[in-house]
Amino acid sequence: MGVRFGVVKLYYTPTSPFVRKVLVAARELGLADRIETELLRPTPTKADPTLSKANPLNKIPALILEDGTTLYDSPVICEYLAVLAGSSTMLPPTGAERWRVLRLQALCDGILDAGILYFYERHHRPKEFWWSEWLDGQREKAQQGLDALDREASHFDEARVDLAQVCAGATIGWLEFRSVFGDVRTGRPTLSHWYDRFSTRESMLATAPHV
Repeated sequence: MGVRFGVVKLYYTPTSPFVRKVLVAARELGLADRIETELLRPTPTKADPTLSKANPLNKIPALILEDGTTLYDSPVICEYLAVLAGSSTMLPPTGAERWRVLRLQALCDGILDAGILYFYERHHRPKEFWWSEWLDGQREKAQQGLDALDREASHFDEARVDLAQVCAGATIGWLEFRSVFGDVRTGRPTLSHWYDRFSTRESMLATAPHV
C-alpha cells in the first residue's frame, strides 16, 4: 500500500522533457491530482531566484514537499512518486528488472542531455561561434543512444508501464517537438511503432510540450 501524502508543488516548464517524465509518471501512478504546478522559465544563462532557493543548481523539475523539503531532479522525484504510490511496476524495488529500468532511464537522460546541449548551441550561441566538432559529437552520442533504445523497445510491455517507457516517451516527444536532429524514427522501426501507440496514452496527451 502506498504512503498517503498531501498536495506538493512542482516547479516546471511545459517544454522540459524531464518535467514531462515526472508528470507522465504521476498520471500513470494516479498521483497527478496531488501535485500543484508552478510555472518557471529558467534559462541556461541566468538563474531564476525562485528556483534557485529550491534547487541551487537552478534546474527543473524541483518538487517541494509538505514539510518544505525539496527533491531534485527527475530520477529522484520519479522514484519518490513510485514509492508513495506503492508501485513495484513503475520502478521495481529490487533485482534485474530494477537495474534494467534504471539503466534505460540513464540512457534516455543521456540522449536528452546531448540533444539539449546541441539545441542550446544552435539556438543560443551566435552561428559564427558554433563548434562543429562538438555539435557532431553530441549528435553521434544521441544517435547511438537512440539505436540502443530501438533495440530495447522490443521488451517494452505497455500493459505494465514502467519508468523506462515513461522516459523513452518523454525523450522521443521532446526530440520531435524541438526537431533537434530531424527525423529520429527512420531506421528504428521498433521504437517508432512503440511510440506511435504509447504517445496516445492519456498521460502523454495531457503533458504534450508546448511553448
